[in-house]
Amino acid sequence: MATRVKYDEASIIEQLHKQETCRTAFGRVIEHYSEQLYWHIRRLVIDHDDANDVLQNTFIKAWTNIDNFRGDAKLSTWLYKIAINESITFINKKKVQNNISLDEDDSFLVNSLEADKYFDGDEAQVKLQKAIATLPEKQRLVFNMRYYDEMKYEEMSEILGTSVGALKASYHHALKKIETFFENND
Repeated sequence: MATRVKYDEASIIEQLHKQETCRTAFGRVIEHYSEQLYWHIRRLVIDHDDANDVLQNTFIKAWTNIDNFRGDAKLSTWLYKIAINESITFINKKKVQNNISLDEDDSFLVNSLEADKYFDGDEAQVKLQKAIATLPEKQRLVFNMRYYDEMKYEEMSEILGTSVGALKASYHHALKKIETFFENND
């Protein structure tokens, strides 16, 4: 049985900046971050196949821009930023394809959730996803990062470029809107 090598970010970053070890190191990055980025993206774009496409685009963008990664932030922070931007780009393209105003909420995405053969949530989970989809983009991001990823506000602040106080307010507003959604849809 093959033993798994411990992931050491400082070492990986060093290897990413050397031509002879860059590909192998990036493979380790993909192996280490794929699952958590997939689920983060999936909660934004809803559909399994779409999430896989956006994840692939995230890693392609990361690979093509790896020379620009200076290591000022954590690699995960940089990857999350790329994943969020790719997810938003994907959602906006989908809105245009479906003739939906970019100003409208993203509840149209939930229609694909119920048809997704990979979704194994119960009725309450579908209802929660519908509630989340009605949130404004920033609140949805903050809610998903805090509720599902259990991310600290400080880390979210680095990724989203927003103050901790504003993120706490966004999360609070998101919770209130979700609560209201549940009250009005019983």
